[in-house]
Amino acid sequence: MILYDYYRSSAAYRVRIAIALKGLAVERKPVHLLRGEQRDPSYRAKSPLAIVPTLELNDGTLITQSLAIIDYLDALKPAPPLLPGDAVLAAQARAAALTVACEIHPLANLRVIEALQREFDANDDQITGWRRRWIAEGLNAVEALIAPAPFAFGAEPSLADICLIPQVYNARRFDVSLDACPRILAVDAACAAHPAFIAAHPQAQPDAE
Repeated sequence: MILYDYYRSSAAYRVRIAIALKGLAVERKPVHLLRGEQRDPSYRAKSPLAIVPTLELNDGTLITQSLAIIDYLDALKPAPPLLPGDAVLAAQARAAALTVACEIHPLANLRVIEALQREFDANDDQITGWRRRWIAEGLNAVEALIAPAPFAFGAEPSLADICLIPQVYNARRFDVSLDACPRILAVDAACAAHPAFIAAHPQAQPDAE
């Protein structure tokens, strides 16, 4: 399998965490977003939206969207599971993950930022304020949803942790205060000591700058 990836993409970061948790061997092919490599026709043929990540299976089948890729990996190798066994906890973990993936991430990703700059003449201060607003609002919501023990929903990492930690990384990149999020900080500390999260960290990737 090949993962088309960019070291600082939070969506790709999620998939790297899942790969590491599952102990899978996956080839990485970096797609440098800031250089526009995602818009190359050869890559757009794999990802119609020109985004990362994309997972290419050994038979050439392509899977886009981080949560779809993670779901595939969980089905491919069920152990360790990426959701709690309890149905209620599993739904709550999905809700926390989707709060990150659907409510925070889309508002601050590169395509949106480029559109704000190009089409609405947003300056750097406005872009920074935009990012901070949506990241802070979303993480405050996640704070209310999780129950560290020590991970977001129990003794083992779940889909919630997989989505949350890359967003915490983004919060720190953009100087969003996490002082009001002690639960998130506790989960972040637990994940920071876990080998899968260490291996998936952006600065641990060969294409890190």
